[in-house]
Amino acid sequence: MNKRVVVGLSGGVDSSVAAYLLKEQGYEVIGMFMKNWHDDSVTISNECPWLDDSNDAMIVAQHLGIPFQAIDLSKEYKERIVDYMFAEYQAGRTPNPDVLCNREIKFDVFLQAALKLGADYVATGHYCRKGEIQEGDKTYYQLLAGKDPNKDQSYFLCQLTQAQLSKALFPIGELLKPEVRAIAKQANLATAEKKDSQGLCFVGKVHLPDFLQQRLEPKKGKVIEVPFDSTAFKNGFDINDLQNITKPHLLNPELGEVVGEHNGAHFYTIGQRRGLNIGGYEKPLFVIGTDTDKNIIYTGSGDDHPGLYRKGLFVPNADEHWIREDLKLNVGNSKNYLARIRYRQPLEPCTLHKKENGLYIIFDKPQRGVTPGQFVAWYENDELIGSGVIS
Repeated sequence: MNKRVVVGLSGGVDSSVAAYLLKEQGYEVIGMFMKNWHDDSVTISNECPWLDDSNDAMIVAQHLGIPFQAIDLSKEYKERIVDYMFAEYQAGRTPNPDVLCNREIKFDVFLQAALKLGADYVATGHYCRKGEIQEGDKTYYQLLAGKDPNKDQSYFLCQLTQAQLSKALFPIGELLKPEVRAIAKQANLATAEKKDSQGLCFVGKVHLPDFLQQRLEPKKGKVIEVPFDSTAFKNGFDINDLQNITKPHLLNPELGEVVGEHNGAHFYTIGQRRGLNIGGYEKPLFVIGTDTDKNIIYTGSGDDHPGLYRKGLFVPNADEHWIREDLKLNVGNSKNYLARIRYRQPLEPCTLHKKENGLYIIFDKPQRGVTPGQFVAWYENDELIGSGVIS
């Protein structure tokens, strides 16, 4: 009997080709579209409307001759993703809803719905790969980078567990994007020429300030410019002082001066340049820190301002996650890895130091825009080993 796979058909070319390839490989394929959003008032008009996506997914399923159904997960999405986003922004952190969406929706709620349909696996159109290692009677599942270096999406899956990976298939992980488009065209899929969506997972392009102002009240506050301190990184770092190495460098904010006002510190994120609306500077101003308790934004002038950079970061125990549980560091141990702190960032050499209170990640060179609430993911070669929420 053929293995049954439920494919998350998003209405895009990647998931369409994933369904096509699985059918060609002899799987019994079911297409399922997830509806996770009802509020169009904060979505930029005509950018990735869910109704068009649902129709495209249905047309692809009909063309492939596979069963199709839509599932409404908007209640779970609101509880697990949207409420989380508001809470994080309120606390002055910048969440990554796409990472959470994969952990909480696609490979949890959606996976459970698929299993109720008798599925052996769920499949998505992610550009990543899955590997297996057998050690005795134990199987370890690997999350590997996609073959297309420009599209690798392993970072977005950095919070998956062994149980979730065991049920996952990534049919296009070995392909380059142009190859995916070519397959779609050859198979006469309606989505072959469709543009990639650029927006919040399942929501589309959202105007973030409007989105946040649904619940977070605008509140006037000070913008303080912190002076440039060229000695900030000159004295090097004491590797025994991990706590200080991983702290943000606000560089004597008390020496700063008020240069403007803003509408709420929770609307801004580290490294942000747009939206400050403060002119008259030779170099652009960047956000280098936010204080939501005092409602203050700290800025620095120029892309080379030391306040934009950190040598390391900290992940508390509660936010530490190992996909490869067998490689988890014990307290007192250290290991070299490659890591990224955002999607598409080139992997950077670093050392992980496991201490009683959590994980200290020290980079070989200072990193720009280390942002609390975002995810750091560490790799060995092309395997994603683990991840954590930046404190």
